[in-house]
Amino acid sequence: MSPAPKSSEREARGPGANNRNKFAKPKNAKGTFLRLLGYFKNYKATLIVVVLCIIVAALANVAGTALLRPLVDDYIGPMLKLDATPERWAAFGSQILKMAAVYLIGIVCVYVNARLMIKVSTGVLLDIRKEMFRKMQKLPIRYFDSRTHGEIMSRYTNDTDAMREMLGQSIPNLIDSFFRVSGVFIMMLVLSPALTVVTIVMLVLMILVVKTLGKKSGAYYKKRQAALGVANGYIEEMTEGSKVVKTFCREERINANFAVLNDNLRRAEAGANTWASILMPIMGNLSYIQYAVTALLGTLMVVAGNAGNYPAVITLTAGSLVSFLQYTRNFSRPITMMSQQFNSILSALAGAERIFALIDEEPEEDEGEIRLVDAEFDANGELVESDRRTDVWGWKTPDGKLTRVRGDVRFHNVTFSYDGKKTVLDDISLYAKPGQKIAFVGSTGAGKTTITNLINRFYDIQEGEITYDGFNIRDISKDDLRRSLAMVLQDTHLFTGTVRENIRYGKKDATDEEVEHAAKLANAHSFIMHLPERYDTMIVDDGENLSQGQRQLLAIARAAVADPPVLILDEATSSIDTRTEALIEKGMDELMNGRTVFVIAHRLSTVRNSNAIMVLEHGRIIERGDHKELIAQKGRYYKLYTGAFELS
Repeated sequence: MSPAPKSSEREARGPGANNRNKFAKPKNAKGTFLRLLGYFKNYKATLIVVVLCIIVAALANVAGTALLRPLVDDYIGPMLKLDATPERWAAFGSQILKMAAVYLIGIVCVYVNARLMIKVSTGVLLDIRKEMFRKMQKLPIRYFDSRTHGEIMSRYTNDTDAMREMLGQSIPNLIDSFFRVSGVFIMMLVLSPALTVVTIVMLVLMILVVKTLGKKSGAYYKKRQAALGVANGYIEEMTEGSKVVKTFCREERINANFAVLNDNLRRAEAGANTWASILMPIMGNLSYIQYAVTALLGTLMVVAGNAGNYPAVITLTAGSLVSFLQYTRNFSRPITMMSQQFNSILSALAGAERIFALIDEEPEEDEGEIRLVDAEFDANGELVESDRRTDVWGWKTPDGKLTRVRGDVRFHNVTFSYDGKKTVLDDISLYAKPGQKIAFVGSTGAGKTTITNLINRFYDIQEGEITYDGFNIRDISKDDLRRSLAMVLQDTHLFTGTVRENIRYGKKDATDEEVEHAAKLANAHSFIMHLPERYDTMIVDDGENLSQGQRQLLAIARAAVADPPVLILDEATSSIDTRTEALIEKGMDELMNGRTVFVIAHRLSTVRNSNAIMVLEHGRIIERGDHKELIAQKGRYYKLYTGAFELS
């Protein structure tokens, strides 16, 4: 039993049922931004060079424009009056070369800045993805049970892509725009304080527009990122379940659900793009108005200057007007660019917040200090730790004492609930002595799989105690606890790689001989030898090039090569036909020999030889005993076995 709603349940509740609160505004956008900047700590020297290049490039642009004033006043103006002496032509050429040199310096700095910023942004994203993936390995199973794979993947793709754009383009452009605006503003004050006042008035108006429209677009950008994750999750889930969808003719219902999610995404996308699209024309038109007003007033000031009857504060030279008009254009363009980058940053911060939410998830707690070690018996028959792989394992307590791993698993009055509301297991007590085979049967949802989840500590119990060789499993390191167990699940998962590598997943240092022996135990060796490359045949797309039964045989072989003291078989032979099941029965018996085995099965023929069979219903054990005892009782198990009652 799993706490996560099945696809059919999610479908019944409607798309996005688990995501209605995903569109909330970020609680601390400033904190998210500052935290993101913390990832730049490994690139401080490079960032210093980047900032210097940005400053030099911005100032080079400002200086190049400043050189227009003497170019017009000292050279072009006199030359228009037929005062074009050879000396003046030479000085004019020298001035042009100065401007070219200044702009060339700016171009080189822009190139260096772009190359270095690519290195920094990709490095930061590399660090973030590493941290995300490391954290994901530490998250409890409940995290993945309550989220779709597509929603999680969206954080690695859409959200990190938005961050890449911000780190590689938006932040450098903001810094560049700041220094350009600052330099231009200073030069405008130097050229004409009177005309600068006009520019300041327009600047205030632009800032108000950016603030008002940016606030509206920011809310939609956050909604867009969340809606995109939900839609991706649904697409991924329906793609995986496409065969089921077609089998049950659910295409119309799935299309209807997707239409809702897609429309949510469309509305969020349309809202974000609408406000972003409105912003640019408004800013552009305001800059044109500013330019026209400045040109008109500046022309009047040039005329006044030529008349010679007006105060110097309201007069201009032609060169000063040319430079000022160019500065006016350079002044509005960075502000417009800053407004563009503001939207990009909002989108990226929404993605960053989702990424940090994953990173900040509470990791799986592991307070266990008892470790699993390789052991052997010395000459005196005492169990001692070994530095090589042996057939004996031991539990090593913090005080250094060793206890042999035997596989004695016991439940003591265990009560468990996934959500704290609905009880899944109610006061369960059972034991499995070393080497015993314990089977669980019962209706779907009775709690069979939950018991195996608790043995692995995928979830922790609320009441009672589970012991393993006398130790509370809470006191055993989770990694070591799980290394002592091997599971074969009904839903097998194979990784991209060779057949040999997939079997070796159960024991990373297994030899080729051990891999083949495990395959023979699981009766997988025969079909493997008929594959194109035998054990070196590549498996792709979760084993799509194999039948379901073949995939399950490989999963059994993977458990066999691990050679654990405790084996859990959760419907391990459900995808294998009865003939194949009979063929591997001997191998499975050999695999289970000497191990504690927990078996979950609907096919009751697979549990007849169990030492004890537990019949569960509504989280309680209603019958227990071996096959003969339960048949003699003529209770629920008898009805199941004889067909008088069917498992649902």
